[in-house]
Amino acid sequence: MKNNLVEFRKRQGYSQDRLAAKLGVSRQTVISIEKGKYYPSLPLAFELARTFNTTIEELFIYEGMKE
Repeated sequence: MKNNLVEFRKRQGYSQDRLAAKLGVSRQTVISIEKGKYYPSLPLAFELARTFNTTIEELFIYEGMKE
C-alpha cells in the first residue's frame, strides 16, 4: 500500500518529530509508515486523516491483494 503522508505532512508544515508527538507514536513509526514498511492501525489511520483534514483514501492508496 502506498501513501501520500510525506506530501500531506510537508504541506501542513509538520516535521516527523512533531507529527509523531501529536499522534503519540515514535518518529520511527512515522518514518516506517511514510516508507510503506509499516501499515498503521485503523485508529491511527483515522487520526492521521483527521490531523490533515482529509480521508483515509486520500492518504493511503490500496493496490489490491498481492498473489
